[in-house]
Amino acid sequence: MDTVLQRGAFSGIVRGVASCCVALVVGSGSAAAADVIELFTSQGCSACPPADRVLARLAKSPDTIALTFAVDYWDYLGWRDTYAKPEFTRRQREYAKARADHAVFTPQAVLNGRSAVIGSREDEIRASFDVMRDNGEAPDLAVTARIDGDRVVVSLPARDYVGEASVWVAGYLPPRTVDIALGENRDTAVTYVNIVDRLQVVGLWSGEAMTLELPLADVAPEGNAGLAVIVQAKKNGLPGPILGASRLALQSGS
Repeated sequence: MDTVLQRGAFSGIVRGVASCCVALVVGSGSAAAADVIELFTSQGCSACPPADRVLARLAKSPDTIALTFAVDYWDYLGWRDTYAKPEFTRRQREYAKARADHAVFTPQAVLNGRSAVIGSREDEIRASFDVMRDNGEAPDLAVTARIDGDRVVVSLPARDYVGEASVWVAGYLPPRTVDIALGENRDTAVTYVNIVDRLQVVGLWSGEAMTLELPLADVAPEGNAGLAVIVQAKKNGLPGPILGASRLALQSGS
């Protein structure tokens, strides 16, 4: 069952300046194929900072949509992750159930909704993407997103497709550096990029041409740096392979 994930309050000591408004960038999200990496990470996990740095490097590629999902199951160690939401933990567990390996750990990178690897293994991540492209398993649905006034317009093409896919929109924050005071990473400052702040299903696609018009304020609250639009197959009600994805910058440099 798809779940609408709402923005929650966060606490902690955050360094850096967040924009007071969303600066719109003229243009649209690319329809070119893009790989998607979802990094499930935690401020309370000592093995995660190297993976957070890997994600930051991958995020620089125009052919990769790299997203940080903060999970909450390390909070018991004494430091409450400032960006974690139980809904993100649930998404990670649903992936594990869909893969039938039931492997839930941090740092875990889920690649194109298909496979999971240790998030700090950059060479393995890049090689996995190459293999998916060679096998015709990489996302190739031409998804576009653009700003039209106070709305986001998402367009999907027609294609022969059997089944149903969810259209997700993920709003993400600009880079933030967190001073972690307790837990396994105590007295450490860690920088996070593309931190997912809001994730929601905005439609269902089953092969027909589709255009969605979404209020910008609903999908990208003030302070979000960008949006990722992800079209993802359903697998027995669970998240399956990603069919296509696009990224739309809302602030310069994002």
